[in-house]
Amino acid sequence: MVEKEHKNLGLKAPRFRQESISIIDKAFVKDLKEKYPKYKDLDDKDIRNIIKRFNENFWKEVIETRDGVQLPEGLGTIFIGTCNPPMRESIDYAKSRKYGVKVSNKNWETDGKLAKIFFTSFSSRIKFINRECWSFIACRNFKRSVAKHYPENWGMYIKIDVTSKMRKTYEKYKFKSRKEDTLKNLLKKYNEFDL
Repeated sequence: MVEKEHKNLGLKAPRFRQESISIIDKAFVKDLKEKYPKYKDLDDKDIRNIIKRFNENFWKEVIETRDGVQLPEGLGTIFIGTCNPPMRESIDYAKSRKYGVKVSNKNWETDGKLAKIFFTSFSSRIKFINRECWSFIACRNFKRSVAKHYPENWGMYIKIDVTSKMRKTYEKYKFKSRKEDTLKNLLKKYNEFDL
């Protein structure tokens, strides 16, 4: 098989950068202090640190928990799923640049499986209007942490099938894990000599 030559990308070429939008601005802080007067002594930096700490604790829990974590106020669930490799070739650009030949990334540590962060608002018990319009974008630290921890425990996460609906797959695994937990609790309480 003949190796394809890798075309180096222009590292100095102009790039498209998506505009960053932050909801924690002066208007948000002002509204927060009006709604909750007991927090009027907190400054912007303290509020940002509290939100950052909460988010950090939240995504760490998502990584450690197989079934994911439910968002406050019943807004949905965030979990990590195992997916099959994509049909298109995944190129390792650093190695391709180094060797001058197109080198594919095969994910040997995870048998070729990929980690994806999923958000679903369908699994919550309380249905709310326009739940289909909600979306979730993971922060850079969350993505990097998933990439770091996934190869160590990749078999733990829910396997998402491309051909079936994600909601049904998630509900099936959630039901299965609850059933297993119930069986374990019943077996712990079971005493064959107690009639």
